[in-house]
This record gives sequence, C-alpha cells and structure tokens, in this order.
Amino acid sequence: IQDNLIKELYQLKQEHKDLDEILIQLQEKQTVNLLQVQRLKKRKLFLKDKIIILANKIEPDIIA
Repeated sequence: IQDNLIKELYQLKQEHKDLDEILIQLQEKQTVNLLQVQRLKKRKLFLKDKIIILANKIEPDIIA
C-alpha cells in the first residue's frame, strides 16, 4: 500500500510540475485564453492539496 501511495504522490507531483510549465509557456505567448489559464491554475491548486494529503498519509506530522 505504501508503494502505491508513493507512486501516486510522484505522479501528482509530476502533473503539478507539468502544469506549471504549461502555464509559464501560455503566459509567455501572450495570446492567452484567460479561462483556460484559470482552469489550469485551479487544477494545479487541487493537485497541491492532494499532494499534501497524500504526503501526510505516507509520513504523518508528529504533533508535540
């Protein structure tokens, strides 16, 4: 189970990074569809939240 979580975490991080690169490219072109950029940013935030949740499942924070 731990291996599956680690694989999923890696995939989510990769997709997050890919979206970041796509957003940078779109903004450099300046022929940007704002709705598309907004959707991509929303997806990126969703992925970030999932990454945090998954990372906590793999290695939960220890509260002193």
